[in-house]
Amino acid sequence: MKTIPEYFGCMVFNDEAMKNFLSEDVFKALKSTIEGGEHLDSSVANEVAHGMKDWALSLGCTHFTHWFQPMTGITAEKHDSFIIPQEGGKVIMEFSGKELIKGESDASSFPSGGIRATFEARGYTAWDPTSYAFVMGNTLYIPTVFCSYTGDVLDKKTPLLRSMERISAEALRLLKALGRDDVSHVFATVGAEQEYFLIDKEMYIERRDLMYTGRTLFGARPPKGQEMDDHYFGAIKPRVAAFMEDLDHELWKLGVYAKTEHNEAAPCQHELAPVFTTCNLASDHNQLTMEVMKNLAPKHGFVCLLHEKPFEGVNGSGKHNNWSLTTNTGENLFRPGKKPFENKQFLLFLAAVIKGVDEYQDLLRISVATAGNDHRLGAHEAPPAIMSIFLGEELEGVLEAVANGEEFVGAKRSKMGMGVDVLPEFKKDTTDRNRTSPIAFTGNKFEFRSLGSSLNIACPNIMINTIVAEQLSQFADVLENSDDINSDIHKIVGDVYKNHHRIIFNGNNYAEEWLTEAEARGLLNYRTMPEAMEHYGDEKNVRLFEKNKVYNRNEINARSEILLESYNKTINIEALTMLDMARKDIFPAVSRFIGDMCTSVASKRSISENLPTDAEVGLIRKLSDLLEKFSDYADELQAAVDKAHASKGSALEISYVYCNDVLSAMQKLRKVSDIMEQYTCAQYWPYPSYGRLLFTM
Repeated sequence: MKTIPEYFGCMVFNDEAMKNFLSEDVFKALKSTIEGGEHLDSSVANEVAHGMKDWALSLGCTHFTHWFQPMTGITAEKHDSFIIPQEGGKVIMEFSGKELIKGESDASSFPSGGIRATFEARGYTAWDPTSYAFVMGNTLYIPTVFCSYTGDVLDKKTPLLRSMERISAEALRLLKALGRDDVSHVFATVGAEQEYFLIDKEMYIERRDLMYTGRTLFGARPPKGQEMDDHYFGAIKPRVAAFMEDLDHELWKLGVYAKTEHNEAAPCQHELAPVFTTCNLASDHNQLTMEVMKNLAPKHGFVCLLHEKPFEGVNGSGKHNNWSLTTNTGENLFRPGKKPFENKQFLLFLAAVIKGVDEYQDLLRISVATAGNDHRLGAHEAPPAIMSIFLGEELEGVLEAVANGEEFVGAKRSKMGMGVDVLPEFKKDTTDRNRTSPIAFTGNKFEFRSLGSSLNIACPNIMINTIVAEQLSQFADVLENSDDINSDIHKIVGDVYKNHHRIIFNGNNYAEEWLTEAEARGLLNYRTMPEAMEHYGDEKNVRLFEKNKVYNRNEINARSEILLESYNKTINIEALTMLDMARKDIFPAVSRFIGDMCTSVASKRSISENLPTDAEVGLIRKLSDLLEKFSDYADELQAAVDKAHASKGSALEISYVYCNDVLSAMQKLRKVSDIMEQYTCAQYWPYPSYGRLLFTM
């Protein structure tokens, strides 16, 4: 049996595979492209394609696909075989550099946000050599970017690569101004923690809401939820452990750095966390992780739910985006060192994040805005929609001292003594960890905690890279022309703290008092996706993206349109599913139960007037009243959906109809249904209950 190091990445065209299937010169040329961004010659591409094909064939591949990430938020692929016809009805297996570098895909059915007309079908995929090709099944997967015939970007990867180039370039300018000529490249690195639910497949297929929308639209809370805190970090059940073991093996074969796994807070909820890697690879790896989770779960009798809020009354699922900057020499630029007050390099990069987050709160909120995440943000299980940064008292004290021109004397790190002689002492961290903050500094990185579990992490990382690159550019403009660099560094850092300290909050972000304080500070609080999306195309945001060559104006407008259309379609599907379930299943089930109760009461009265109890008659009346109200609310929901369908407004205007009218009607309908479920005999209720879904693993 092979050890993990022996089979890790065995399905990836990584450095080891390249060395075996490419010449030394071609391998060096390709590595220069991957690590230094140098242009790859077409002649080199031909040999890479030939070596990649031979490697894939050795693993049993018959097909290849350009694997890309359109604006749907999920991945897309079109499989072509390696066969080339020959005389005599024979074939050979071939793959050219042209096929590697460029593919053509029908772009007509992918969302474009108006960038091109639907009848204009041509779209191009182009090889991304910075992300390793891999094999799944009998297919060679080649990570690619995706654009339209006009050259406008139709995917999530291209802007991510652009933002990575921008932050590297501006970080290098700043480092050079500080005398750091030893650094030639700066990498944005990410580790994305992934939360998910596992439920029994047999019960999943009994619920149309889960199948159509990924979340339960009806369901009364069970007597027990997560209040006992007995699931979080608890012993992993054997079936789940077997799934996790298989998941690790499959991800390791694909070169995904799966590291940590545990039970999360809610019943049936779990988490997987990887080791850090470059932003581009981390994005690809997270998409692969979600795909493998969903594909592997049925083999264990599960379905994997990645919706942000599949169950009411227990925590939803998020994704923590741990972001940092690392040089090609291996230095983490956010490592404070033992004396952060004297670490001018660290203070400058820290200041860039603080200023960037404050000036572009709206973009960070937009980057995590989805219909699903609106159910989760601010629900005492995730940070609120307000963007703020947790630094801890020591770092904030450092910045305050710089701003006031004072010396900083930090508290000496104390040792933790556990009061038991046999237990070792260890040094205590300088600050606690704030799990309620949307953006928390955690020692050498920033943890962006507002992401929803189904989100493509390219989106928030594009925003983070771009807004920080912009601040680094402004700092470099000053320091490149400085006559007194130490003085100017202190001025930059001090001014950032004075002008932007409102974005720093070290307290409890879940507390109601924070909402009031944040408003007094002038921080934005876009509670719903439509509120946030209204500001995507604000002029300051357009200027930011166009200056840094991440998006042009058309691409910004297109993305706004696509995201709003997705929001509208999501809620529309949910509303129609609710109506279908209400009319075809729930109403008949409750009506049948009432009818049978009436029959029982009538039967008893035929024997004696005194036999039926007040409780039985009261239950019949109670359920009858609720059922009538349920029918009325279903009609209200239908009217709200009809209003949205009839609207001739923009996607944004329609989104407010769905947000304010349709969602409100859905909540009213659900509330009545959940009460009826509590009074209806379980044998009559048409769906598996929350108790069965969450506690019969």
